[in-house]
Amino acid sequence: MRNKVFADAKSALDGIVADGMTIMAGGFGLCGIPENLIAAIRDLGPKHLTVISNNCGIDDFGLGILLANDQIKKMVSSYVGENKLFEKLYIEGALELEFNPQGTLAERIRAGGAGIPAFYTKTGYGTVIAEGKPTAEFDGHMYVLETALHADLSIVKAWKADKAGNLVYRKTARNFNPMMATAGKITVAEVEELVEVGELDGDHIHTPGIYVDRIIVSKDAEKRIEKVTTRKREEVK
Repeated sequence: MRNKVFADAKSALDGIVADGMTIMAGGFGLCGIPENLIAAIRDLGPKHLTVISNNCGIDDFGLGILLANDQIKKMVSSYVGENKLFEKLYIEGALELEFNPQGTLAERIRAGGAGIPAFYTKTGYGTVIAEGKPTAEFDGHMYVLETALHADLSIVKAWKADKAGNLVYRKTARNFNPMMATAGKITVAEVEELVEVGELDGDHIHTPGIYVDRIIVSKDAEKRIEKVTTRKREEVK
């Protein structure tokens, strides 16, 4: 069995990252993001990147650090409202943006991994989202054609992995990660726990190891919460 386990994020990305490449990055807000891999991309310094991700982190964390380092040329996203630098660069014309309804983004990624070149969806028909795209009528309803998304590199975050690259995600941290793992030419997974082959229950595996090329164990992950919301404590009488 080929060794997929690397000592750290930089060594796992060595020889892979390059200027002008397209990268898919898992996560929803700051939940389930590959923190170490994002930091390594910043340190390795590739420029003019196209990044496919639900959002672009926040100003000083997640994909936001690549934006601040002038490494991202274009974002393909669903939601970008938590990043003031993103807003500034977009308004100034320094950042390209391809906006997608969230479900459409997820399905475009899934289609890319499944070998489906395009699909029709009701979502976005009659809005600016559909401008310039083919449309068609099915059973009396109008649909817009959306194309699949692919990436040169997918970076994903999982809870557990075995050394063959089989991945298990935890709760909402699963989000976009499984689809992105299938849609990249090369997939590098950042995991919290690494076990021997055979220790994972086969029925619990979300991403089969055939999709995963390299693995690192996450170190010193902050796991920040984007917005902390707590209820007022009731007074004890």
